[in-house]
Amino acid sequence: MSRPFNFSPDEYYHLYNRGTEKRDVFITPVDWSRFILLLHLANNTKPLHLNNYRGSTSAELFSEEITTRLVDIGAYCLMPNHFHILVREKDDTGISKFMHRLMTAYTMYFNKKHERSGSLFQGKFKARHVADDDYLKYLFAYIHLNPVKLINPRWQKDGIGDSQSALKYLNGYGHSSFFDYTKKKNRPEKIILNRSVFPEYFVTIDEHVNELTDWLNFNKENIEVEPR
Repeated sequence: MSRPFNFSPDEYYHLYNRGTEKRDVFITPVDWSRFILLLHLANNTKPLHLNNYRGSTSAELFSEEITTRLVDIGAYCLMPNHFHILVREKDDTGISKFMHRLMTAYTMYFNKKHERSGSLFQGKFKARHVADDDYLKYLFAYIHLNPVKLINPRWQKDGIGDSQSALKYLNGYGHSSFFDYTKKKNRPEKIILNRSVFPEYFVTIDEHVNELTDWLNFNKENIEVEPR
């Protein structure tokens, strides 16, 4: 099924996909780490040859210089059976090339490691055009709050009850860009993001934490549609 829009340079998009048959696509700690590493290595106009990186440490791989990125990434989050990525298109084909490389490389890794074959993800990746500033700002909270559903699947409808406990849980969830917005200490994964091309909604750490807290305390169902 074709999309009702074409990707356009300098526009923002919410990209996501889930495992085929709703299966988990991240099982072992190495699975999560591999996908996050590919967010860095696959975002490159040069061909991706993973064999060239055999024997390299994680720190060395994240320090690998990428001369020209295919897309600019503003936020991301991995969930057991799906993922979310917020990007800015750099040219007419950047998103398509990046997502093809990312999903192909990860599927090849996953199938080999877990001794399976065939498609891992549910068809073509999904994309939503972010057409206004309010929606763009909201997506930073939506993406970073996704893991809260793992401890309370109905929080968007029923309310979270204890927002501080939810934030504490997010502080221990290492599979998103949450830390890159809320921690002073840099981590190697921070290189995945290019925050400079996104609006500066959160100048300080407290501003982003306060934004998340506001959404946690907002008791109406979230407006975003995501894989289930």
